[in-house]
Amino acid sequence: MNINYLLNSLYLIKPEIAISATLVLLVLMDLIMGSNKKLLPYIAIAGLIAASYFSVEQFGMSSLAFVSKANKGMIVTDPFGAFFKGIVVFASFFVIYFSIKSDEIKASFERHGEYYTLIFGMILGMFFMISASDLILIYLSLELVSLSSYVLAGFTKTSQRNSEASLKYVIYGGVSSGIMLFGISILYGITGSTNLYEINSLIQTSSIPNLTFILSGILIFVGIGYKISAVPFHFWTPDVYEGAPITITAFLSVASKAAGFALLIRFIKITFIKSVDSAGYWQLVDIIDWKTFFIFLSIITMTLGNFAALWQDNMKRMLAYSSIAHAGYLLLGMAVLSNQGMIAIIIYFMVYAFMNLGAFFVVMLIANKIGTEDIDDYKGLGYSQPFLGVCLGIFLVSLTGLPPTAGFIGKLYIFIALVDAKMITLAVIALLNSVVSLYYYIRVLRNLFLTRPENGTFEFKVSFSNGLVLVLLAAPVIIFGLYFTPLINIAKSSIQILGF
Repeated sequence: MNINYLLNSLYLIKPEIAISATLVLLVLMDLIMGSNKKLLPYIAIAGLIAASYFSVEQFGMSSLAFVSKANKGMIVTDPFGAFFKGIVVFASFFVIYFSIKSDEIKASFERHGEYYTLIFGMILGMFFMISASDLILIYLSLELVSLSSYVLAGFTKTSQRNSEASLKYVIYGGVSSGIMLFGISILYGITGSTNLYEINSLIQTSSIPNLTFILSGILIFVGIGYKISAVPFHFWTPDVYEGAPITITAFLSVASKAAGFALLIRFIKITFIKSVDSAGYWQLVDIIDWKTFFIFLSIITMTLGNFAALWQDNMKRMLAYSSIAHAGYLLLGMAVLSNQGMIAIIIYFMVYAFMNLGAFFVVMLIANKIGTEDIDDYKGLGYSQPFLGVCLGIFLVSLTGLPPTAGFIGKLYIFIALVDAKMITLAVIALLNSVVSLYYYIRVLRNLFLTRPENGTFEFKVSFSNGLVLVLLAAPVIIFGLYFTPLINIAKSSIQILGF
């Protein structure tokens, strides 16, 4: 590989370089500044601005980086990757702000250097997850995200549940990554390659032992399924979401899930696709029946997530099961195996980022003041804190998928993709699941506005900056629910994956 080609490859990973440079700068500034940590979040924000600029640049690119004689390319730069990097950066901006305002994180002020460094370790891992086209890089990037998030989940050390969350996360994560690595080793043994493009060529032109190939594909999916909280790989999610700091819970629920779905889509579309027909439907290699697999997985994921959420009394735990259910809805888009399904997933993620980050931010602001996340302690808060109550109401109604919110548009395009694919029964099951979800979201709204507090009201003031951030999250939920053409245009320009 000559120097010019190496420089060209480095040019194609400018967002990852920006994040890496920021990570190193955070470590150095933490060492230099000693006990003065106030500058660290602003350095983090500056790094995110640079990464977002370089990510936007990649919407016009379609190239492979680090190509060699032994490898067709380890990293893909294309509009699809640029979009999901944008989602990760978007979530990261808000999570950094949440961290500045979080009492949980303020209590560990002396360890802020480690905190922001680990967040950027997660971001770097997610960026490589989104762009990787080689199984080894996929595994390494997934491990980078996991190792950083294990520590962040137990970062505050203020309660027993915090340490429990971190320990359970480590155990489940270690098992799933080990299973995934075993699947990768089997696939490498069959094909002699770890590059997804090369594997695609080999399985179309060579005789592959079907049963062994199916086993390797399912084992690799275990690692991805754990990252997106799909049933039955979801067991870590409720405990980790409840025990981790709210800022990290919000980050895992949006950014980590987005990176996981980007990895899943790229893995399926590059490795198994033969062609895309004129209607945009994917013709896959006839070895693993991914359509049936995703249909089954989506049904059990959204059903278990919604029904388990009905019995939750803790807001973070309820939102954790809600996040599992939303993974099920997103898997419906995968089950269609078409460009329309991809468009639906991308639209869903755009609106999901606003409403989920907003819901967790309101929960954090309330927890800062009343010291609890219990739903029963929300009684009457809609009267004493009407602004917070209305904002939380907007986010929860959108998570349900009711008009005129953007959540309705996200689910609408999932249903459109299902109906176009003549998967009417699956659409009906998803609709019934949305009805179930209405119950546990409405329960929170009932406590906010229809139930009087038993022990008096909590009086506190929402600062201007916090109010502004809530408006920035809540306003698009309403605006995009009424005018969603920009979402569709972005989605249509983001479905291009290099090679297909």
